[in-house]
Amino acid sequence: MFTGIVEDVGVVATRSTGQADIAVSERFLRKLSPGGSVAVSGVCLTVREFTAGGFRADISPETARRTILGSLRPGVRVNLERPITLDQGLDGHLVLGHVDTVGRVAALHRDGEAWAMHVSFPPSYARYVVEKGSVAIDGISLTCFAVQQDAFRCAVIGETIARTTLADRRSGDPVNLEFDILAKYVERMMTYVHPH
Repeated sequence: MFTGIVEDVGVVATRSTGQADIAVSERFLRKLSPGGSVAVSGVCLTVREFTAGGFRADISPETARRTILGSLRPGVRVNLERPITLDQGLDGHLVLGHVDTVGRVAALHRDGEAWAMHVSFPPSYARYVVEKGSVAIDGISLTCFAVQQDAFRCAVIGETIARTTLADRRSGDPVNLEFDILAKYVERMMTYVHPH
């Protein structure tokens, strides 16, 4: 489980069917262990082994289909976060690393001292998007507003732009979206029919 507070940015070193090698800083690499989890642009992956200057992780066909990790290419930057531990504070929100869908950056522009990001998504996920609710975009914990049936906006501070891959994003770019887990559990409880 993660918080959506990005710790570091890595770079895809190599990419082949079923796996990716991610180059990371020595500081971040020291905090990883083989078999441990790491969020890569919001997707929970397992560190399979260390490589020269980074780590290797498997990318299942399901993950490749449902996230932007299927189209990763060498040189692309990715957001990185290690799982939370019980002695940490929860700065963002609870993020599982289980991406729901891929959305698109409709616009990203300055809004005074901050930035405004407009994101479109498949309308079938509208029930999970709540005004002033949490969403993880490429693993970054953000807050939705101006919610519509197929789009929302987020205010993004300059610090987040500078410390994440949002600096690389342009209009039309795909992004991983994970909606708040609480909405999904409530929906399941409200619609579950107990078999007799």
